[in-house]
Amino acid sequence: MSGQRIRVLVVEDDANYANLLTAALSGETARIFQVEWVETLQAGLAHLANSSTDVVLLDLFLPGSNGLDTFERVRMHAPEVPIVVLTVLDDDAVALEAVRQGAQDYLVKGQVPAERLSRVIGYAIERHRMQTTLQGLSLVDELTRLYNRRGFLNLAAQHLKLAQRTKRGLSLAFIDLDGLKHINDTFGHHEGDRALVETAEILKRTFRSSDIMARIGGDEFAILAIEAQEDSGGRLASRLQDKVREHNAQQQRSHELSLSMGIAHLDPQNPSSVEGLMTRADQALYEHKRSKQKV
Repeated sequence: MSGQRIRVLVVEDDANYANLLTAALSGETARIFQVEWVETLQAGLAHLANSSTDVVLLDLFLPGSNGLDTFERVRMHAPEVPIVVLTVLDDDAVALEAVRQGAQDYLVKGQVPAERLSRVIGYAIERHRMQTTLQGLSLVDELTRLYNRRGFLNLAAQHLKLAQRTKRGLSLAFIDLDGLKHINDTFGHHEGDRALVETAEILKRTFRSSDIMARIGGDEFAILAIEAQEDSGGRLASRLQDKVREHNAQQQRSHELSLSMGIAHLDPQNPSSVEGLMTRADQALYEHKRSKQKV
């Protein structure tokens, strides 16, 4: 990593401490650090959404956001970016719990010499890269490169817990690729695999990059729409069908893609399990398929 420019986002409401961190990293010679500083969680999330970042140095206690909720919101917003939490001595137990939940390390304010700060950042990036590689082998569907069932259930459980704690809604959608058996039997499994890959691409164009998209088995896909409103189901269904029509209009093949969708919304005032949401979404999917057969 020597000579490489490392983009560091400091999320810290103490200007003096942020300046100390910036000065310490600016004096490094073995590595080149590009430091951006924001004072609030919302500003940090906005920066992560719009700029490339290699590592986050995160104060857990910020205006309007405290403790593990701060960490979880950053991790959910940018799971690909390693996080090092910043803490004072009486926050030590919270910082340790953040590490157990996925933070790469923690720094006690006022007790980190400049050379150790650089080393902690370097180790955090490398550890996160190795963990991501290993997780990808077991959590990602090889064909579509979406999450697999295991990956989806793991991430959905985390987002559901956060949504219920922060009183934010979300929606879970089940989507079926209609007629996959017919495609396989008539045109061959290579064409069936192609249809699955194209379905994954349609989903990526329909939903937001922050939503969790997965192939959970065979012709079945699941989407967790983060912070979706209860009335968003109709808009999502309409947008999906628009993307399917656009795709079919661009293809010159003997068959067209057809997708069915069922959606269930989490009311944060009425807690539910992931399994409960999946059951409701599956029932809605069945109703959609049955209505299409009557047409």
